[in-house]
Amino acid sequence: MIDRLNHMARKLPNWVFYVLGPLPAAWLLWQGITGALGVDPVKVIEHELGLIALQLLIAGLLITPLRRYAGLNLIKWRRPIGILAFVYVVFHLLVWVLLDMQLYWDQMLRDIAKRPYITIGMASCLLLLPLAVTSNNRSLRRMGAASWTKLHRLVYPAILLGGVHFVMVQKVWEAEALAYLAVILGLLALRLRPLMAWLSTRRAARNVPGSVN
Repeated sequence: MIDRLNHMARKLPNWVFYVLGPLPAAWLLWQGITGALGVDPVKVIEHELGLIALQLLIAGLLITPLRRYAGLNLIKWRRPIGILAFVYVVFHLLVWVLLDMQLYWDQMLRDIAKRPYITIGMASCLLLLPLAVTSNNRSLRRMGAASWTKLHRLVYPAILLGGVHFVMVQKVWEAEALAYLAVILGLLALRLRPLMAWLSTRRAARNVPGSVN
């Protein structure tokens, strides 16, 4: 079964994600225009776009554990999923800036400074920006694999901050938001174990007599 899924994954081209990925955003916009989202469509669109961004970030974080523990190799999809996640973060931010705050820059700056959930959300967005800019083969070649990999580990604090932002924006302890945060913490814990093992190996190598530090 896993081999069949891996074969299907290899056959599916990446462009499918870029074509189908924006469709939920377009559908939300259409619903908002037609009045299908209730009395406050802006808030609904803003919330749903942020939720899709968080779901895509989680999907990207799942790829390595699925390969390591289940043998399911979806690694070729990690880049398009990550790029789509950032696109939805930008959509979420644009709705807040253009439709919710209506370009009242002074008010936005005050809210970023005074409202912790907005501060945390903005920090998450800023952490994702260099990852989106360097998510291409040219950047990988120029930076080198080691530096590129270190930079892209910023996704870990970014997704954690995104999960905290999602919990805080609810303003009450909602089970759905807490469940997303629990999944994020679990996936980060899975990533932490091999990282700690690698650091332990590096420390042991440094302590070997005659080793070069």
